[in-house]
Amino acid sequence: MSTTLTLRQLNRALLSRQLLLHRADITPYEATQALVGLQAQVVNPPYIGLWTRLKAFQRADLVNLIDQRKIVRAAFFRSTLHLVTDTDYLQFWRAVQPALVRGFRSFHGTRIKGLDVDKLVAAATPFYAAQPTTPVEQRQYLTTLEPDRDANSLEYGVRSYLPLVQMPPGGFWGKGGSIRYVMADHYFGRTPVESDDPRPLILRYLAAFGPASVMDVQAWSGLTKLKEVMERLRPELVVYQDENGVELFDLPDAPLPPDDMPAPVRFLPEYDNLVLSHADRTRVLPDAHRSKVLLSAGRVRSTILVDGFVRGAWKIETTKKSAALLIEPFEPLSAAVQAELADEGERLVRWVGDGAASFEVRFL
Repeated sequence: MSTTLTLRQLNRALLSRQLLLHRADITPYEATQALVGLQAQVVNPPYIGLWTRLKAFQRADLVNLIDQRKIVRAAFFRSTLHLVTDTDYLQFWRAVQPALVRGFRSFHGTRIKGLDVDKLVAAATPFYAAQPTTPVEQRQYLTTLEPDRDANSLEYGVRSYLPLVQMPPGGFWGKGGSIRYVMADHYFGRTPVESDDPRPLILRYLAAFGPASVMDVQAWSGLTKLKEVMERLRPELVVYQDENGVELFDLPDAPLPPDDMPAPVRFLPEYDNLVLSHADRTRVLPDAHRSKVLLSAGRVRSTILVDGFVRGAWKIETTKKSAALLIEPFEPLSAAVQAELADEGERLVRWVGDGAASFEVRFL
């Protein structure tokens, strides 16, 4: 019979692997590799995610890695923009691509009815291979091929079938606007690995997020029908169960800290993968707070961790001269916890708003 892991054991295991029990003394590249990427549909949150996990992290550290083509911003897990390392992108794009296609068909199904996607992609590939292009330029070109189709759907579709990455300044702190996309083989000088076998990817997921169920793996990756794949991996893994009897898989040598391991307060940014990478999110996000964090239209709020679990949300409001971090507790917090949050929050607001003349932390 499988060993049962309690909710707190699963929580501490996740925090340990997510570099949230102690700030790690590793490089941003090593951290991004260990975390198997950072969700990056909004530009700045990954920087805060690394700040809260690493010792002495500076924004320029990540900007330089993107500029050096060591970390790249591209559509990846769950068909959302992520920052991933060059090696992970090239190794796993083919394995992740079915999730991109699934997302495309889910979001644009009615608008692509009857579209020959393979024909469209084949016709468009020389255009994408010729030079970096912005989404606007892509839409303008694709409508010459399919003038009666929705331009956004065409653009999304081609980007689901071709390995396209954003060029710098895509992913730079504070940089928005129209970013150019380029074919991965041109960008890296190497082509993505052809294998679509998801097993190496699943092992990396377990190292960063395990122990986990089949449904957890699917929720993180956006892939489906992984039960048979997990069965093939079973001889290489250890198997537990949670308190509800759900089977959980893990790497044999993965850390399982004691459930009473101290967990310092932490500030997580919007869209942090910690709260998005399991079907059962209760190991970090209590059901009572779920609707306060996971909002409509796929929005995910910035959160605070107290004793390892989400206990509130936060945001920073800035003017030309001031920066204020506002903390919204979801439940009463002790004076000691509030003091710890205020101390950590002041470090964060000074780091984010380093050009301001004044700083403050307020509880709402």
